[in-house]
Amino acid sequence: MEPVYILGSGRTDFKRNLKKEGKTIRDLITEAGRKAIADAKIDAKEIEAAAVGNFNAGQFTKQLHLGAFVPEIDPGLHGIPTMHTEAACASGALSVVLGAQWIAGGFHDAVLVVGAEQQKTMSSLDGGDVLGAAADYHIEKPEYGDFMFPKLFGKIAQIYMEKYGTSPDAFTWVAYKNYAHARLNPLAQMRDADLTYDYASQVSDKNPSVAPPLKVTDCSQITDGSAALVLVSEKYLKKHGIDKAKLPRLLGYGLATDYLALEKKDAPIFSTARNAASKAFSMANLKPRDMHGVEVHDCFSVTEICAYEILGLAENGKGAELAMSGATALPQVRNEKVSGKFDFEIPVNAGGGLIGDGHPVGATGVRQVVEAHQQLMERAGERQIKGAKKFLTFNMGGSLTTAVAMIWGRD
Repeated sequence: MEPVYILGSGRTDFKRNLKKEGKTIRDLITEAGRKAIADAKIDAKEIEAAAVGNFNAGQFTKQLHLGAFVPEIDPGLHGIPTMHTEAACASGALSVVLGAQWIAGGFHDAVLVVGAEQQKTMSSLDGGDVLGAAADYHIEKPEYGDFMFPKLFGKIAQIYMEKYGTSPDAFTWVAYKNYAHARLNPLAQMRDADLTYDYASQVSDKNPSVAPPLKVTDCSQITDGSAALVLVSEKYLKKHGIDKAKLPRLLGYGLATDYLALEKKDAPIFSTARNAASKAFSMANLKPRDMHGVEVHDCFSVTEICAYEILGLAENGKGAELAMSGATALPQVRNEKVSGKFDFEIPVNAGGGLIGDGHPVGATGVRQVVEAHQQLMERAGERQIKGAKKFLTFNMGGSLTTAVAMIWGRD
């Protein structure tokens, strides 16, 4: 297979409200795409294909056929083949995988990948119903009612606690950590939120329980945003005299799809998602603790804890203990609330994750790889993971229905 490299990346500020700016998803796609092309210092005419990850622009914005916005990024892209990928919250990661497969298979030497979602277009109730399309809507809507996803993941949290005897304190620590990380990220949605551990741990008027044991602070945000990547082949780099050792390369990836309904899955083990992770590690010939940084899909705090175990960072039932140890926090955000008892460190969601950075659904999987690119290129600023050479991203859609794991590395 032809090696796949990241030549450039870009993203938008996730704190913005595009509707208030008088802009649409067209603007999100074009803005991120232009930033990635500029970062790659590539002539747009050299890009041979593009993939656009998006979950539900048809309902959120009344707009689909999103690949047709790619030529508006730059006239040089007019006429190239484009595809739109959709797998709920894993839509963005699917677009990255598609672009990588085009290059690995020798079909193209330069590919643009964009993930985008505009969600701040309707009430929270209506938006929650649109998000419900990522679940088994006609079966689970009657059971869970409005705001299906907080309730689905509240159910996962209950199952986890009952199986392992876990305290909700572990969920609090994940939320606190990711808000603290977001304060180090100038483009994070919650960068200005000063969330204390005590506030996150208590139910209050401002932090109500939404799906016990989950509170508002345990939930990712409704977000407008986009992210983009320029992926290239080794052949492209040789042609242009670019040193491949200076760029992140895709070392391995895995993709797996479970049943749609939560009741058909083996929560909280999620063995199908583990298959995706196993494939990625096997292809890369690496182990979980070889990673220097990880981006996981923390749509809710419990998801991050499950992801620790899915990815092999912790044994079954030990994800909560790992969270509370402080091992997954950047050193600068650890405090007296963590045990400090860990035999390895691996910062998780250094940019804030979905809880702190934001969750523009179709963009999230691409944004995770943008974060990997910034960390591996040592361009992450205050949140930089020292000595990062191997980086793992884990994006999932639905109630851990579609799982995508990718490992990126730099020599």
